[in-house]
Amino acid sequence: MSDYSYPAKDAAFIFKHLVDFDRMCEEGGLTDVNCELAEAILEEAGRLGSEAIAPLNTIADREGATLDETGVRETPGFAEAYGQYIENGWAALPFDEEYGGQGMPKIIGTAAEEVWQSSCLAFSLCPLLTHGAIDAIEKHASDDLKALYLPKLISGEWTGTMNLTEPQAGSDLAAINTKAVPEGDHYLVTGQKIFITWGDHQMTDNIIHLVLARLPDAPAGVRGISLFLVPKFLLDENGESGERNDVNCASIEHKLGIHGSPTCVMVFGDKGGAVGYLVGAPHRGLMAMFTMMNAARQSVGLQGLSVSSRSYQQALAWAKERLQGTRSDGSRYPIIDFPDVRRMLLLMKSGTEAMRGLAYLAAAEIDRSRLATDPEQAASHHARVELLTPIVKGWLTEMSQEITSLGIQIHGGMGYVEETGSAQYYRDARITTIYEGTTGIQANDLVGRKTLANDGEVLAGLLKEIQDTAEQLCAMDDLSSIGTALNQGVAEAIDARQWLLDNAGQSRDVAGAAGVNFLMLLGYVCGGWIMGASALKAAKILAAGGGDRAFLEAKLVTAKFYCDHWLPRAGACLVSVKAGPESMMEMPVEAF
Repeated sequence: MSDYSYPAKDAAFIFKHLVDFDRMCEEGGLTDVNCELAEAILEEAGRLGSEAIAPLNTIADREGATLDETGVRETPGFAEAYGQYIENGWAALPFDEEYGGQGMPKIIGTAAEEVWQSSCLAFSLCPLLTHGAIDAIEKHASDDLKALYLPKLISGEWTGTMNLTEPQAGSDLAAINTKAVPEGDHYLVTGQKIFITWGDHQMTDNIIHLVLARLPDAPAGVRGISLFLVPKFLLDENGESGERNDVNCASIEHKLGIHGSPTCVMVFGDKGGAVGYLVGAPHRGLMAMFTMMNAARQSVGLQGLSVSSRSYQQALAWAKERLQGTRSDGSRYPIIDFPDVRRMLLLMKSGTEAMRGLAYLAAAEIDRSRLATDPEQAASHHARVELLTPIVKGWLTEMSQEITSLGIQIHGGMGYVEETGSAQYYRDARITTIYEGTTGIQANDLVGRKTLANDGEVLAGLLKEIQDTAEQLCAMDDLSSIGTALNQGVAEAIDARQWLLDNAGQSRDVAGAAGVNFLMLLGYVCGGWIMGASALKAAKILAAGGGDRAFLEAKLVTAKFYCDHWLPRAGACLVSVKAGPESMMEMPVEAF
């Protein structure tokens, strides 16, 4: 099944009532940008996604990318869809007007990105990596490199990649061996990189690789890593793609999912050295690359939402159509009438709505940090972005594992048959908890850098906001049960935060042992905050006699269900956080 429609009503609700998009744009000086414009943009994105990209999803899974003597050949139909994508200006949507971007807020770009990801996750990865390359070049490269490469990356005429790890390194980037040797006004790069998403294809006439490598005088470890821009084709005197550089795809991986996204082994310098250009200062490459990775981490979190949303749409259609029960008069009825199927559908629906709200809210915080004229406000919003990033990446992708699995379960035995399409979402989602930093790495970041490093101050501010929402809910008779549940959840989050602050210094294992459960706890509570705030807004609109009544009433039911079924998991996470590292660390290795 390839039917897909962007959940425009839910997105519009988030923009207007949770983000307060119009006010944000007005205060940020974006006088021509508002909810009406955002809805029009996303309507067009939804049309391109459903008509041109979504039909390619099954083809991408079954045929995928291939490698021959000319390089990687993308999935049939991808080049034509990508042509429409750049022709209609989607690549340039959220970027600086100085280099040809449209200057739209990040949240609009994020919402459009959900469309591409839900339509075909494998296809969407190509522009996603390009966006990360743009961010890194924009923030760290010289003016000359920006002028040469940003316009065509932003337009989508060229695509970008991120080349970090190597066979012996994995997540330990201190172990990388790729070398870069000075040669006149450039460097010669030699080495091998693995797991390079969209490392090669034929959809554009150039691919711009950002590559981590070591200079000859580099100190050991991560402090000795530099970042280099290595184009597939060198530029001629007119800034156009010319002679082929010394960089090639040696092989592509055979994977569980996202078959249409070529995951490449890239070889640099087989014939003496690939020409590359230093980005940023020598030995500061990891800092520059983290600019790219942080942008990608929120986008990968969004992938967890997107593939879950697509899985839910298919499961819902199946549940309405699949006849299984028989009434006393002999008539049959669909499986959506069974309580357990409704339980699973509501887990999917409430989970994806909470995920969408959190992803969009985090994107809006990026906008607020950029638009703020007061340095203290900008810093405050940036700190909130830093805090939310590992939660968005970790919690949304972990949720997608369960939600896409439920999609298969609703289909019953037919869900386990590839022809129905449900299994693809489950397989595609599986990578999202791994790339751009595993859930454990996100948890370490959340605990170490985003909680312990600042004594939990930024987190305390977020939890206070959630607590305020819970109190507002408790004050309304019809919503008090949601408020009570959210109050309980935020109390558990406060308890977990304090426990970590009190105990992390006792052993290096404490933070690592608690991390993933701490991240998931905060994810469930943040999801409850999104759903509770949505219920408050929906109730007020209904009381005033406005809005789409059926949609708003469904919001209230969905919020109640979330707090009944997802939010209680925070308590179990708290128990595991406070259990400490003893039971997991005391067993001798040989006893496993």
